[in-house]
Amino acid sequence: MATKTDELYELLLSKGYPQPFCQEIAYHTLNTDFTATRMIGYLYRVSEPSLEMVVDEMLAIVSDRDRLIRKKETERAQAVINDVYTNGL
Repeated sequence: MATKTDELYELLLSKGYPQPFCQEIAYHTLNTDFTATRMIGYLYRVSEPSLEMVVDEMLAIVSDRDRLIRKKETERAQAVINDVYTNGL
């Protein structure tokens, strides 16, 4: 069964990008279903993006992912603080 990461790798290769580039993007940088799916969507929407455009989109996806992770961490910390306020230590 192919994963989203495998699908992204194959799609990048089919668009003619160099194999090491495809491998780095798919298996090292965008290696979750969430990030791979975002890039797959981009690659289907934009016809013939340059290497630079793909890298720019990858950076935007990574930035969004990092922002979402920080948001979730903040929400968890706030929940703990709220619990302390409500129930005490």
